[in-house]
Amino acid sequence: MKKTMSILTALGIMLGVTVTSFAYHPKPPKNRVPVARERQQDQQQRIRQGIRSGELTRQETRGLAREQHEIQQEIRSAKQDGVVTLSERRDIQQEQNQANRHIFRAKHNGRDRN
Repeated sequence: MKKTMSILTALGIMLGVTVTSFAYHPKPPKNRVPVARERQQDQQQRIRQGIRSGELTRQETRGLAREQHEIQQEIRSAKQDGVVTLSERRDIQQEQNQANRHIFRAKHNGRDRN
């Protein structure tokens, strides 16, 4: 009888652990790298538009392209370990904000290719 009770108790504990492992787990935070990638594409499109319209000089274009390349490398290195941490996302966003300002200033500084 004691043996049966201890087996039933052990099975009850195992069942309880199994049930709690299937309990609701909230979704993990959304990986926001696709947002960064989309923003990169938008910024590169703005640079291309500036080239077509003549608002950007060759030197400005080279600098902006180099900056975009560095941000792209940072995104790749952040994704390399499989997890993009909050601090990595903040760094990427901060660099994209700065690049955004650089694009705006270069396009509106009165210099043009012509």
